[in-house]
Amino acid sequence: MMPEPKPSSDLDEVEARAAALQERMAARQSRPADDGEPPEPTEQSAPRRLPPPPWQVQTAAVPRDNGRPFDQRETQPPQTQRAGYDDVDAPVEEDEPANSPAPQQHWLNEPEHLTYPPAWPPSPLPPPPPPGWLLPPPPPGWLPPPPVAPPTDVGPPQGFRVPPPSLDQAEIVDRTRSVPQSGWRRALHRASGGRINPGESRKEREKEDLLALIRQPIAGDFRIAVLSIKGGVGKTTTTLGLGSAMAMVRSDRVIAVDANPDRGTLAERVSDSSTESTVRDLLSDRNINRYADVRSHTRMASSRLEVLASEQEPAVSEVFGEADYRRTVDILRHYYNIILTDCGTGIMHSAMAGVLDLAHAIVLVSSPAMDAARSASATLDWLMQHGHSALVREAHVVLSSSRPGSAAMNLDKVYEHFQARCRSIHHIPFDPHLAEGADIDFSLLNPHTLQSYLELAGAVAQKFPRLRTGRHRQ
Repeated sequence: MMPEPKPSSDLDEVEARAAALQERMAARQSRPADDGEPPEPTEQSAPRRLPPPPWQVQTAAVPRDNGRPFDQRETQPPQTQRAGYDDVDAPVEEDEPANSPAPQQHWLNEPEHLTYPPAWPPSPLPPPPPPGWLLPPPPPGWLPPPPVAPPTDVGPPQGFRVPPPSLDQAEIVDRTRSVPQSGWRRALHRASGGRINPGESRKEREKEDLLALIRQPIAGDFRIAVLSIKGGVGKTTTTLGLGSAMAMVRSDRVIAVDANPDRGTLAERVSDSSTESTVRDLLSDRNINRYADVRSHTRMASSRLEVLASEQEPAVSEVFGEADYRRTVDILRHYYNIILTDCGTGIMHSAMAGVLDLAHAIVLVSSPAMDAARSASATLDWLMQHGHSALVREAHVVLSSSRPGSAAMNLDKVYEHFQARCRSIHHIPFDPHLAEGADIDFSLLNPHTLQSYLELAGAVAQKFPRLRTGRHRQ
């Protein structure tokens, strides 16, 4: 089946355009070449090149006023017709051929026109929704609120003080290993200039734990009675040693009261002679309102232990009984945390009833001898029979060696006997300085003697925390 022929009018128009195009091309080829223009390239001689896109930029250098060039960008004008394609409908300019290359500019020649490069073509985005397309129309007369300016002061509100950063001791002070105080460890630490620190020995750590035990806080006042049924066994010396150990380690006030009705010698073992007051003067003073008023009646040893002397007149000392002792303790308990009482050799006199009734702990002193040990055991029996069984179970027995060689006897059986009945048992070795019977300077004691008193103080201090929840004696 043959195709249907097109109308003659359309064919005539196409043929007319083709004839006109051929005439134009023939006229360009017949143009003389002596006018200074290069010959028109043909399709066979010149390769087809696509023009650069509108956003392609060429760089040309333009000299400044001082002769130094700088780069400027020149935008290539868009082409109206893509070269290399035959389009009869596209107009062809007469002045410039369609396939002529763009003129190249040298950096010494000033370009004809300088323009900034156009922006990169934006990516297609969806059109924004119409305003209020999901909101109801505002009421008539409604105005949008004014914009709120952002706060300029971003600090704390007025009147608020930012606390400074805390000082953490663990981040500043490194106490992982303390400096050793004795032995080869201290020698090595000093020889290396502190670079080698072997740390404290086990003995030093145990001593630090003992001191921490003695430093435990006390709720109120703690009263200790030091007694003995036999004289000359070191009862007064034990009172001074125990009180001085606590006063040296602790930071609060410790006082020892001489309640011996037979002219006690407790105050004579202290070198302080600033006052001659006794317990009788303290009771007769009506102006006791603060610690300084009590301090005017006491003496202070080198260990910070204060001593309240007993009455030295035998005729007056007999009057000191249970009521006087209770009044004395009632005054001292407001100003001192630990009160020690140096009792007499007998336990049948009037003051002993008040001493045992107000005491939180008792220290029973004996010598390392068979007769003294039996007397101490008889004292515990008497206390059990007179209603002081709680004090017996918490009692601390001290075997004080008053002469050299007294500790040579076998004390194993003695230790077993008192450990089964009491809280603890301690042995104070013989010390020449204590045997003098004069003023006691603890810096002159042997290390073993001082350690024995510290261990005794640590054993007594184990009851300090229990005083908070237990019965507080008045």
